Parts: sequence; structure tokens; C-alpha cells
Amino acid sequence: MFMYTPVGFGGGLKQYSNDAQQWYSAAAQKIEQKASNHNALGKGKARNIILFVGDGMGVSTITAARIFAGQQKGLSGEEYELSFDRFAYSGLARTYTTNAQTPDSAGTMTALVTGVKTKSGLLSVSDAALRQNCQSQTGNTLLSAVALAELAGKATGIISTARLTHATPAATYAHSVERDWENDSDMPAAAIRAGCEDIASQMMNFAPRLREHVAKQFPSRSFSAAQLAHVNGIDIILGGGFRSFLPKNNQSLIHNIKAKGKRSDGRNLMAEWQRSHPDGILLHDRSALATIGNQNATAILGLFSPSHMAYEAQRREGVTQKTVVGTQPSLAEMTRTAIEFLDHQEEGFFLMVEAGRIDHAHHAGNAFNALSDTVALSEAVAAAVAHTNAQETLIIVTADHSHVFTMAGYPQRGNPILGKVKGLDNAGKPSDEYSLDELGMPYTTLGYMNGRGLSLQLGDTNADSGYQQAISPGRRDLREIDTEKCRFSSRGANWHGGGNAWWRRCGDLCTRAGRLFIVG
Repeated sequence: MFMYTPVGFGGGLKQYSNDAQQWYSAAAQKIEQKASNHNALGKGKARNIILFVGDGMGVSTITAARIFAGQQKGLSGEEYELSFDRFAYSGLARTYTTNAQTPDSAGTMTALVTGVKTKSGLLSVSDAALRQNCQSQTGNTLLSAVALAELAGKATGIISTARLTHATPAATYAHSVERDWENDSDMPAAAIRAGCEDIASQMMNFAPRLREHVAKQFPSRSFSAAQLAHVNGIDIILGGGFRSFLPKNNQSLIHNIKAKGKRSDGRNLMAEWQRSHPDGILLHDRSALATIGNQNATAILGLFSPSHMAYEAQRREGVTQKTVVGTQPSLAEMTRTAIEFLDHQEEGFFLMVEAGRIDHAHHAGNAFNALSDTVALSEAVAAAVAHTNAQETLIIVTADHSHVFTMAGYPQRGNPILGKVKGLDNAGKPSDEYSLDELGMPYTTLGYMNGRGLSLQLGDTNADSGYQQAISPGRRDLREIDTEKCRFSSRGANWHGGGNAWWRRCGDLCTRAGRLFIVG
């Protein structure tokens, strides 16, 4: 999927290598044909584009989250609508990478923001490259939607509840043959000697690297000095993972906690960013984020946690209990702030927003956290709709891949989505008895096809706590377990699913305002 922004490339990018060009051109032709069929070709373009990515948010996750959100409001749940359920257009995108049926987030996000499918593990580098082979990266890097927006003079922003150096956000600004090279300590010495740059450093060097990249890879395309001057770096960056931006010997405190870094090169990238953005704002908490509207900042960098940000339920609990995680902003708050900051740009903006912890909760086998974070994404989308002009803004909501997350049995209407299944009697009326499996035991509506087994996280809103428990294979009798209240997890540490990703976009205006490429 790709939002094509013309920036002096004529009819499109024609200088990619053949392996990359085949994906890009085929997608461009497909969308132009579909637009022509609907008499919509060339009718208009979006001034602003907001791409929401629910990491790991497959179709079953959306269905369960819809019911979960409705039941939290006292409804039966099935009839409820998430904010993006109300969008006028929807579809499916095939998520496979060039070397895998079931993908990872690096390969899928590369496809989403460049229009080119690639290998799993690669970030905005074409299939011609080999994973962890620095030499193979040369000449095979791809321009992302963020890069094209910069060249078009648009303001740009990135938001994620994951580490900002994690695969999904990283694909928007970095080129890497290894998604795990988040800082120099994660890289083998040979890769550093070969000239590969870690992902966090690439974020800091985004503007000069982009200018150098287009000059080398597209030599026949002339860019004016004014065009290249537009490339001033990503205007607002909000998320987690400050450890990759700080040296190992860092002694500074953030929220009265020693901010331990991971960098071996001694660089403090946060300090470097502040020096290169003297009128920019570096912030670390929700209260500081809330005040930036009163300041004349030229750029904003918000790093709110050493690794991933808290799960939404964990964050809300932290707000109530006044703990450190409660100082983190919600996804909706970050989205609203970013839109207000970016919307001043005359040429418009491109903003990518990732709900990264849906995926992490699913990996931990914790449906409660996965659904809570999906609802948080819905709230962020609602904030975007409320704070943008529908006549000039294209909003897309999608996932990068799914999970082995299932809804099973024949639960009656309104059955608690986190609960055990109660079905229907022979007359089709709700039964008061639990449905039983072949072993004579009740089972939950939601489950995972693989993982570590049953986990009981009593009152714990942090799905990652489940990894501290012993592996528990086999079935357990759930009669005495309240799966709705105990943060019940089933088969944690599971894998991605290979199903199609669901996407939605806003209505008729957006058909006129922009193009949407589906790679598949």
C-alpha cells in the first residue's frame, strides 16, 4: 500500500532495479485502472495523509475489539462500531513478503510505505539485498512516503507506542538490511566497518542522508535547491525507546530514573538532536506534550520510555496510581498533538501512527491487552477525524500482518468476549451452561493456536509479565477461573498469522483527495 506523492518524478519512479520496479509499477497500474473504472482518476489529491498501522491487528482482532469496546459500554458488543468501522471504503491487502508466506513487520511496513515488497527483516531495501549483508544494500534502497513527503515540501511526523527504532516506524526513515540493528551495540563489528549505520543514528541523519540518496540513486532527476531545502528532517517524532539514543555510560535522569543507554559509540543522540534543533523541543512526559501548543517550536522529539511504551491499560492504571508509566501520553493524545503541530504547513503533511503494542500483547498471548490497545487505536483515529478537514485529508487505517488469534465455539449473543463460551439450547435460546469440549471442559471464545500455554496474570495490566511464568502445555480446567478478570492468557509467545490485512479509508472526499496503492 502506498500513497504516491509526485515530487518531480514524472509518471512515477522509473529508476528502481527490476525486482523493485515490478512491484511499484504493477501497483501503480492497478490503482490507476480502478480509479479509471470509477471515473475518479485525477479528480483530486490529498493535502494531508495520515496512515494508521495497527501492528498485528488482523481481522479477528478487529472483530473481538469491536465487541470488547461495546461491552465496556454496557452493550452486547456485536453491534458496536469502532471509529474506523464508519469509514466508507474497506478492503484487504495480501501481506506475504518476497521470501515468506507469513511475514514480519519489516517487510510488510516496507511494502506499505514504499509500494515495493521485499524480504522479511529488511527495512526500505529491495529484495535484491541480502539480510545482514551491508554490501548488498548499495543501490537497493527505496524511498518511503515520509521521504517523498519531505521532497514535496510537506511536514512529516512519526508516532509509535513501540520503540521508534522498531521495525514499523523504522521503515519510514531508515534503510537497513537488518531490522534488529536498532543501535550500534546491536550490530556486528563487520557491519559497522562495511559502512552500515544503525537505525537510531539514521533517524538523526535523515535529512542529509535523503538529500545524498536522491542525488546518487536518481542522478537523471534534477532537484532544485528549493526542493532539497524542503528536506529538513522529520518535524515531530513521538514514541518509546530512548535507550538506543543514549550511550551506555549515560548518567542523566528521566523521571528520577537513571536513563541507561545502549550505545557503544558514546554518542548522545538526544543531545545531538537538540543541538541541531535549537528551537526544537525535547520532551519525555505527557504534561510537557500538553504544553507545546503554547511554544513556537520548529521540531519536536518525544521519547517517553527506555524501550516500548506501556500498554494502554497499564498506562491508564499508572495515571490512577501516579506511577511512572502514567506520565506517558496516550496514542490519541500524541496523534492530536502531532496534527495540531503539523497542520500549519502550507503544503500539508504526512503522518504515520502505529499502535505497536497490539502485536506485543498477541505475542504474549494476552487478548485483554491486545484488545485494549486496539480500542486505543480507535480513539486515536477518532481524534484524527475530529482534528482534520475531511475535504483535504486522506486517513488510512490498516494492519501490517495478523496473528494466530481465533474466535471459536458458538457463543451466544453478548457472551463476554474474554469469557468462557455459553451457547444456545435446542430452541435457539441462550443457555446458562458452559459449552464443553471433547474433554468435558469449558473453553474461551478467544484463543491462540500456539505459544507457551496458559498464563494467569492476576490483576496485571502488563502482558509482558506472562513471560516470567513457566511454560504450561496442555489443557486446563477453567471452571474456577474467571477469565474476564484475571488477565487470562492462552498460549503466549505465539507467532504471526499469514492472513490478509484489513484496511479502511475515509469516504468519498478521499477518493478525490488521494491515491491508495494496494500491493498484493
